[in-house]
Amino acid sequence: MSEQTYFVLAALLDGPLHGHAIIKKVVDLSQGRITLAVGTLYGALDRLAANGVITVEREEVVNGRKRRYFRITDEGSGMVEAEARRMQQAAAVVTGRRSLGATFG
Repeated sequence: MSEQTYFVLAALLDGPLHGHAIIKKVVDLSQGRITLAVGTLYGALDRLAANGVITVEREEVVNGRKRRYFRITDEGSGMVEAEARRMQQAAAVVTGRRSLGATFG
């Protein structure tokens, strides 16, 4: 799972969001490391929806423009939680060592 996808799914764990709100939440969650262009985000959202990881919860028109709200599915929640556990286990390989200098020096 790419880091961008991870943070998009993590952003949706708190509830449905529209595209611009997802972009802002990803920046917040990643502490500014991940910034998504609109085209990149919607391409990713379309792929995630096609794979059943997220779904469109509702659409509304705001200032003459259609706004879609996306919701993470149970499958998507399971995927992002599994990825978090995988990253935690991988990090523990390094952070669990007593002396990094002796290991990598």
